Parts: sequence; structure tokens; C-alpha cells
Amino acid sequence: MAGAAPTTAFGQVVIGPPGSGKTTYCLGMSEFLRALGRRVAVVNLDPANEGLPYECAVDVGELVGLSDVMDALRLGPNGGLLYCMEYLEANLDWLRAKLDPLRGHYFLFDCPGQVELCTHHGALRSIFSQMAQWDLRLTAVHLVDSHYCTDPAKFISVLCTSLATMLHVELPHVNVLSKMDLIEHYGKLAFNLDYYTEVLDLSYLLDHLASDPFFRHYRQLNEKLVQLIEDYSLVSFIPLNIQDKESIQQVLQAVDKANGYCFGVQEQRSLEAMMSAAMGADFHFSSYPCSLASQPQPRGGDLGFRSGHIYPCR
Repeated sequence: MAGAAPTTAFGQVVIGPPGSGKTTYCLGMSEFLRALGRRVAVVNLDPANEGLPYECAVDVGELVGLSDVMDALRLGPNGGLLYCMEYLEANLDWLRAKLDPLRGHYFLFDCPGQVELCTHHGALRSIFSQMAQWDLRLTAVHLVDSHYCTDPAKFISVLCTSLATMLHVELPHVNVLSKMDLIEHYGKLAFNLDYYTEVLDLSYLLDHLASDPFFRHYRQLNEKLVQLIEDYSLVSFIPLNIQDKESIQQVLQAVDKANGYCFGVQEQRSLEAMMSAAMGADFHFSSYPCSLASQPQPRGGDLGFRSGHIYPCR
């Protein structure tokens, strides 16, 4: 029927450990998407997230608050957060009632940072699965702080966590190394950046760890972990500097490809104009999958994205 409201919606669920920059990512990505002309709705699913820097379309704090749960049930922060997610899972009719009026928007879900929610606890996965039943085509954007690249042992741990998250969440998945603008302050990398983003031959990491007397005793364990990661061959990363438009565009390209989002001609022109202005040269977007003109268009042609730095990573 002509003029009917769109039924299929697209979006990102932003996950990752505490301090990886999820809220800052939602802020920067929402500004970038609005500059393209997409109507964006940021949804806060973290009941512990207070003082949000972005305009929040839906806030789970209206349903359940972490501090209230901790006081009422005498739980700690971790147990309280798990309870909040289970409470949201049991009250998904509330979430659907909030999301349905926003069907024409592109969603960004700012999720809690508790690692077990994305590796083995079932509440968040169940919520994502139910949203898929509502015809929301979502991509999981898993943020990892780039400082883990400076420590081979921590990087192996990050690879294991990323793999476990990919297998558990069961959504199209994009892994991102965040805070690339700060990586020089973290220390010297043992290998070039491509080694970490493409997850190349991990035996070099084992050799690097062998020089440490502590990790020498755990070589067999690390070998088995590396073998597991390489057997699945699923994990790779996209580097992100949230203050750089071109870097944000590369992440968005991967996300759109993962969930099948296609944009219109006007949105493509907006992106070309914005990127050309950012880089001081003509920008051609022939490598980006695009087409459908039925997607939301920019209003008034104003890109609206502030030049230069957006916000410092937190």
C-alpha cells in the first residue's frame, strides 16, 4: 500500500567490554548517520549508563534501574546488571511499544559492557533474537580497546573473547579496534597494524610470548587457544578513530554490508560531499554497495556533521 510505514528496520547493537568506547561510538556514529540524512534513534540498553552524551530515543532506565535493583535485592553491580537484563527480557512488550513508533529510523543500541552477557549469559541474546522477529535487521558491532594490541597475551585473550561473542550472539558481526587515535600512547606494537586487524599467523605471538619467563610455562595452553582461533578463522578487526570521518565510514561500510542496508542516491551524494570536504579531494564511492532510493533522504541538504574532532574517547 502506498504511503505505508516501513516494516523492516536496520540498526547496530554496540557491544564490548567496559571502557571500550561504546557510548562515544554511538554519539559519533549517530552524528555521522544524521549527516548522511538517515533518521537515527539511539536506544540505551544499559541500566547503569547515566549522563548520556547523546539524545536518547529510548532509555531502559525508564523500565528498570541498576541502583534500584541493587538496593531492593541487595545485589552487587554484576548481579544487579544481570537481573536488569533478565527483567528486560521478561518485559519485551515494553521495548516493542517504544520501538514501533520509530520504525522509520536507523537504530543504534548502546548495550551493557558486562562481558558474560555476550559470551554465555542468555538474556541479551534472547533480546536480540526477539528483535529479529520484529523484522529489525541488526549487526553486532563489537568494540575492543586497541591498547590490547600492545600486549600479546592480552591480544590472545581478546581474540578468544571476540570469537566466543560471535558464536554466542548469533548476529552478523563486525569487530572494531577502538581508540586508534590513542594507540601511540599505549606503547610500541610488536608487529604492524595489519597483523592485528587481519589476525595473521598467530605463531609469531607465541614466539613473542616465549621470551617472557612467566608465559613460557603456559606455552601449550596458548598454542591450543591460538589453534582454536585459527581453526574457526572468523575473527578480524576494523581500526576505528571516532574523530575521523573516513574511519567511521569504513566501519559503516562493513556494517551496512553485514545487515544488507542499501541507501538512496541522495545519501550517496551526501557522503561523497562530506568525505570530499574532509579529505580536500574528490571522493568516489564506487566501492560502496548502494542503490535503493526508497531509503530516508537528507533534509534540506545540510550535512550537519561538525568538522574536526567530535568528542574524546572515554
